[in-house]
Amino acid sequence: MPTILGQNQYGKAENRVVKITRDGATHHIKDLNVSVALSGDMEEVHYSGSNANVLPTDTTKNTVFAFAKEHGIESAEQFGIHLARHFVTSQPAIQRARIRVEEYAWERIETSDANSKFIGADEVKHSFVRKGQETRLAQITYDGSSWEVVSGLKDLTVMNSTNSEFWGYVKDRYTTLKEAHDRILATSVSGRWRFNWTDDEQRMPNWEKSYEQVRKHMLQAFAETYSLSLQQTLYQMGSRIINNRSEIDEVRFSLPNSHHFLVDLEPFGLKNDNEVYFAADRPYGLIEGTVLRDGCEARIPVDLTNL
Repeated sequence: MPTILGQNQYGKAENRVVKITRDGATHHIKDLNVSVALSGDMEEVHYSGSNANVLPTDTTKNTVFAFAKEHGIESAEQFGIHLARHFVTSQPAIQRARIRVEEYAWERIETSDANSKFIGADEVKHSFVRKGQETRLAQITYDGSSWEVVSGLKDLTVMNSTNSEFWGYVKDRYTTLKEAHDRILATSVSGRWRFNWTDDEQRMPNWEKSYEQVRKHMLQAFAETYSLSLQQTLYQMGSRIINNRSEIDEVRFSLPNSHHFLVDLEPFGLKNDNEVYFAADRPYGLIEGTVLRDGCEARIPVDLTNL
């Protein structure tokens, strides 16, 4: 049966690069996991094995490390833009580059003045502890004429200990869940947001500020919404971002409902007044949805793991 080659890409995945910027005695860390995927005129390597158009994946790895030195790492998005532009413009056979970046945050270890006089003032500015919160994400795609930048985060665990209810839902003969008028609402946020920036020269966002502001609005919406459902909270989080950040047209969330069930303490002669819960890790409800600026179309994949 005749066959043809379909969509294909290749590159070097999960290049772990740590860039230290030394500002005198003060050091700054950028810790990235960078994956490169290239596509274009690659039919022959699949049909005949000819590598004439193939830039080795080892070269893409080396480019990541060299660019960390040559261009620095201002932000995950900016670093991805430098890489995508380089691969598409320097290799005629490569017509599209997709750069995915995970960024791991570090924060400086603070020391007391009493300790610093013993270890030296210079030394206290280069000690760090890995942040135990979310992982920052970015995907940059370039085809030689247009850009698509999607940023995001994963594993941002949040909880409201009250101001959440769940009642009035459909019930059938298999329903055993009791209605709740005061419950814990908890989730581990996985979110992506797509920028409306498509040109290399005009109105490029401040990537670092944008990320900080999106995260702030996301958390504020979660905290300030009196929630009757996790879906309602999702929509409020996305709407807050769209309404406050003009550079963003689409936000997609995947929110596992981290169920907390009241423990029955009556067998022990104790009353559980919304104080003691069992935190169940599985199975869990999974709430997903997209919030769009009016007039825009959705382009972020439904399955965020494939972004």
